[in-house]
Amino acid sequence: MNSNDMQANQSSSDSNKPIYILAIETSCDETSVAIVENGTVIKANIVSSQIETHERFGGVVPELASRKHVESITWIIEEAFEKSGVAPSELSAIAVTQGPGLIGALLVGVVAAKALAYALELPLIAVHHIAGHIYANQLVHELRYPLVSLVVSGGHTELVYIEAEGSFKIIGQTRDDAAGEAYDKVARALKLPYPGGPYIDRLAEEDGEALPLPRAWLEPDSYDFSFSGLKSAVLAALNQANMKGLPLDPRSVAKGFQASVVEVLVEKALRAVKAYGAKQLLLAGGVAANQGLRQQLAVRCAEANVPLLTPPLGLCTDNAAMIGAAAFLKFQRGQFTSLDFKAEPLLSLEEWSV
Repeated sequence: MNSNDMQANQSSSDSNKPIYILAIETSCDETSVAIVENGTVIKANIVSSQIETHERFGGVVPELASRKHVESITWIIEEAFEKSGVAPSELSAIAVTQGPGLIGALLVGVVAAKALAYALELPLIAVHHIAGHIYANQLVHELRYPLVSLVVSGGHTELVYIEAEGSFKIIGQTRDDAAGEAYDKVARALKLPYPGGPYIDRLAEEDGEALPLPRAWLEPDSYDFSFSGLKSAVLAALNQANMKGLPLDPRSVAKGFQASVVEVLVEKALRAVKAYGAKQLLLAGGVAANQGLRQQLAVRCAEANVPLLTPPLGLCTDNAAMIGAAAFLKFQRGQFTSLDFKAEPLLSLEEWSV
């Protein structure tokens, strides 16, 4: 059965029947499968993290990540069915992350999704990973358009203008290191465990003076970001202090580094909301779990009378429920994907728009 036949069969189904989408996410180092009802209700969201596997290397090893996905994907699919109480025959579609991500990791999820869609004769929906992070908010909030989303994750730092449902325009992005990458590199310099972001976040909340560090504002009208210079400034300060025999307090470094990152993220996001007339500001991505960022955004949004939407911590990091939420946008429009599609490590968010 081809994708057009699947679409026709789906269109003729009972309109009152719940739409259950089984979603798969394997873009990096989490293997996740979820079943989401009508794009908003999580029936199951199983996540298997590989942090312990990669921790000894101080970062994700792509080949190991792929192998772990292969080992985990089958039993995680089975667990999602068991926990949700949804039978395979009740599913309406299969969704999977197409990109961006690590090519080997993506392929594991793509192959599993294709096999399920073919075996169950269901439509297939390829999803953009960042669209998933943004629409994780839809699982807990009602979205009002137009809106602006601040996406902050390990590999992405972007400001996205969303004029209408599923319509993405990137108005600002990192020119070098993403915020999450900078956190991990600074944490490594401080000899903190991987992933370093949560450790720096906790240290930054402790008492102590913040190390004075620069802010990279770039051009006056730019919404872009740059954290490579900040990372270099931290490394230089650490080296100079060690050469003098006066090592810096890690709490001071963490506090200064986080203050610099957060101030730039928050101020540019608020400026974009005002310039684009957004009704809401959404926070998305793994670094959205950062307490310092969440707290400062909440303060500034309250001052500016801008509604701030943040996902719960469990939906900030990579998970399949967010892929199911984004897939529902395509499902509603009958925008299904052929079985011969390929994983795309550099997939464009704007081109994925519905």
